[in-house]
Amino acid sequence: MDFVTFLIQVLNGVQYGFTLFLVASGLTLIFGIMGIINLAHGAFYMIGAYICFWLFGITDSLLVAIMAGIPIMFVFGYAIERLAISVLYKRDHLYQVLMTYGLILILNEMQKILWGSDFYSVPIPEVLSGSIPMGNQEYPVYRLFVSLVCMVVAAGMYVVIGKTKLGMMIRAGASNREMVQALGINISRVFAVVFSLGAALAGFSGMIDAPLSSVYPGMGNYILIISFVVIVIGGIGSVKGAFVGAMLVGLADTFGKVLVPEFSSMVIYALMALVLLWRPQGLFGRVT
Repeated sequence: MDFVTFLIQVLNGVQYGFTLFLVASGLTLIFGIMGIINLAHGAFYMIGAYICFWLFGITDSLLVAIMAGIPIMFVFGYAIERLAISVLYKRDHLYQVLMTYGLILILNEMQKILWGSDFYSVPIPEVLSGSIPMGNQEYPVYRLFVSLVCMVVAAGMYVVIGKTKLGMMIRAGASNREMVQALGINISRVFAVVFSLGAALAGFSGMIDAPLSSVYPGMGNYILIISFVVIVIGGIGSVKGAFVGAMLVGLADTFGKVLVPEFSSMVIYALMALVLLWRPQGLFGRVT
């Protein structure tokens, strides 16, 4: 493998890692803070992609479709939390699994009713449709754009969680929910905001990823499985861990397909097994 090919694969792995981070960070926030195992998180990714496709058909602009789709996903996540998730906070994890699995079935059927079972595509904006020459190969500008946008979102999450009052309440709620509630903070409202942000992040990931792949029924199922691998590697409840885990999985998956294609489907799970053998709580997980 020459240097140019290596560099292109690194860029592909990083871009895939950023996409995974957007999904996994929302998932780890929901599980780490709220204690909810949300199997429907991948369905939010799928719904976000379909909303992007629908709004693009109306506006003929990917940017407008994404900017309009994010608040829609936030409100959608808020409605799901109020109507379904809020009853699970004091229930056993089995109830959470059953409820969120039921949400997968409901959202999949809703998608089929609204958009059918066909495969759709969202075109890349003309201004981002070019490629950058790299030796005797080219690299798509849109993939670099996705990495840049995800980098900005990741930096924004770091600032919000680490430097703001909302972030302080989120971190405190993750450490001791009862104490936060005793201090007069409306923990129910914090949970609703966290869940809505997680849904919006998953939806945004589906929106920005839509031009890179087809929009199709059940597209969130695989991303959900990989996202759980990411948060297990990084450590449940750790946003930093979700970022590191997403980068490791993105690079491992990309280079696995290039170097050992016959075993590529096993590479990320082998990586997870190695990490868990070394640190059972994940790279940045708390020891319990």
